[in-house]
Amino acid sequence: MVLKNLNYPLDFKFKISTLSSDFNITDRNGNYVAYVRQKMFKLKEDVIVFNDESKSKELFRIRANQWIDFNASYSLNDLTDNKNYGRLARKGMRSLWKSSYDILDSNDQTKFTVTEDNAWTKFFDGMVSEIPLIGMFTGYFLNPAYTVKGMDGKEYFKLKKMPSFFGRRFQLDRVIDIDDEDESLVILSLLMMVLLERARG
Repeated sequence: MVLKNLNYPLDFKFKISTLSSDFNITDRNGNYVAYVRQKMFKLKEDVIVFNDESKSKELFRIRANQWIDFNASYSLNDLTDNKNYGRLARKGMRSLWKSSYDILDSNDQTKFTVTEDNAWTKFFDGMVSEIPLIGMFTGYFLNPAYTVKGMDGKEYFKLKKMPSFFGRRFQLDRVIDIDDEDESLVILSLLMMVLLERARG
């Protein structure tokens, strides 16, 4: 299946009542788009995307392709149509300073890149978060943003961390229209990226 006719912006909101990294994706009207659950205690990341919080229907599954995640990539699979969309690949050394990812299609061709807009935000967030008391509030004023570009150089999506306690909310906006299948590929990649970036701090 493809994710289509979505009303942007989309909100990614993490639940703080569970040990696992669960989050809801809702549209601008508050309607469910998906419910994302990362399986705990796995040597390799394993993420299931459900239709909603009832978890009555599995839509997609994302799995890491290797144990060591320094240069890991994550396969994006449609469970409804038994189809592979492609994969999200982290750019190793560059990610130490400024987060950068490639989004590849099912033919392993790079279709989009995701780049953190300002590397200093993560740098200062890491420093300030170590300061007692003050570090608790970094989620309100140090919030990274990311841009998704196509191979044509155009900007297609903007993802930003929203001010919130515990850094629990992200917002995704579409800049220009995109093919439904490519849109699904990007959204699946970004929800995996959000889990990875949030884990890094």
